[in-house]
Amino acid sequence: MSEKQKTIVNSVSIAGTGLHTGNYVTLTFKPAPVNFGYKFKRVDIANSPLIEANADLVVDTSRGTTLEYKGARISTVEHVLAAIFGLGIDNILIELDGVEIPILDGSARLYVEALLNAGIVEQDAEKEYYEIKSNINYNDYEKKVEMVIIPSKEFKVSVLIDYELKVLNTQFASLYKLDDFATEIAPCRTFVFLHELEYLYSNNLIKGGDLSNAIVFVDRVMSEDELERLADLFNKPSVKVLEAGILNNVDLYFNNEPARHKLLDVIGDLALIGKRINGHVIVSRPGHSSNVEFAKIIKSHIKLAVTKKEKPIYDLDKPPLFDINRIRELLPHRPPFLLVDKILEMTDTYVIGLKNVTMNEDFFVGHFPNEPVMPGVLQVEAMAQTGGIMALSSVPDPENYATYFMKIDNVRFRSKVVPGDTLIFRLDLLTPIRRGLCNMKGVAYVGTKVVMEAEMLAQIIKVK
Repeated sequence: MSEKQKTIVNSVSIAGTGLHTGNYVTLTFKPAPVNFGYKFKRVDIANSPLIEANADLVVDTSRGTTLEYKGARISTVEHVLAAIFGLGIDNILIELDGVEIPILDGSARLYVEALLNAGIVEQDAEKEYYEIKSNINYNDYEKKVEMVIIPSKEFKVSVLIDYELKVLNTQFASLYKLDDFATEIAPCRTFVFLHELEYLYSNNLIKGGDLSNAIVFVDRVMSEDELERLADLFNKPSVKVLEAGILNNVDLYFNNEPARHKLLDVIGDLALIGKRINGHVIVSRPGHSSNVEFAKIIKSHIKLAVTKKEKPIYDLDKPPLFDINRIRELLPHRPPFLLVDKILEMTDTYVIGLKNVTMNEDFFVGHFPNEPVMPGVLQVEAMAQTGGIMALSSVPDPENYATYFMKIDNVRFRSKVVPGDTLIFRLDLLTPIRRGLCNMKGVAYVGTKVVMEAEMLAQIIKVK
């Protein structure tokens, strides 16, 4: 049975203090269209930049997970992302008027309640899942971290924690149905050891901490004077150590609440993959750094699988859709700047072109002649010409039009292109062509290998 994407019905706001900055921040959830994903918006910064919830944008995992894009940061994103993902929401905009997500009670419970109050609605698009076909592993032997995701028809998470301390014994937690997230995982609060708390406080690193948003484990004997000093620091009348070695600042919701909170963090950090997965995540001693590295590994597997699936397959014996003579009729370019040899396939939404790279190219005379490499700018130009053919095919008299670059974004060169290679370009429209504007995402292949990719915006202009 197919499953629809989901967003929220109404906007909803929630406010609180950032754990580390101590700044009061208002966060607003807003509905988003299909295939939007999760994006943050810093409304307190000029131009209100958007920051995608993407593992590749993580810049810090020392005291939570921090994202940054073009100088704009969002910190401590894991709890709010866990709430969104755990409720099955696929598309949402998260606006903030500050850098840090509010810590609230140290869990995801209040975010879940806010989202449920906003209402969740199905959208007119199918959910996309990546199915794990074989085990994917990550290990950090120095930190004794082990992570694996194994094939499963549903998303499941199992977490083992073991800090080798008497005060916090080995604990295990699992989530086998995402429907149970709101009640079994979301209320579970973060925890900290006393020695960490003292260090963070003495270094002014938990300006928003007040002993009500964390479970504090006391991992050493404390005198009455120390307990009184701790109570003064956090404006409490008194604090005591319970028999279990836990400060009496909060009552545990579950005997294994710490393990459940680590599971919450895993879900929040793996939401940075950007796609839902069917697989069973099994982790031992997780932390934000390892969670994010694991997310990046899974993300790279997904990207490779998608690339192999989308890689154009062409038959050399099949006549091209457009040969070089037809291309010359459409494009104003001429040798040595006509860089497309064939158009293999084209629809209203994508085009596939071919460029044979030979030693006879004029640019090899001066571009690394002893080790010839096709210039990256010419790869971009060849890709643009391929897209230009699709753009010009959208007008009735293409010979009277030309296409001009307006913007090139996210260009990445993955591998060298050398004489003897056959370049295959696939360009997909990101949005329908409107008012002469053509916005495309292109990928260039040599064999099954991606060698270059870029996003391009061009304008079709009448020249005659």
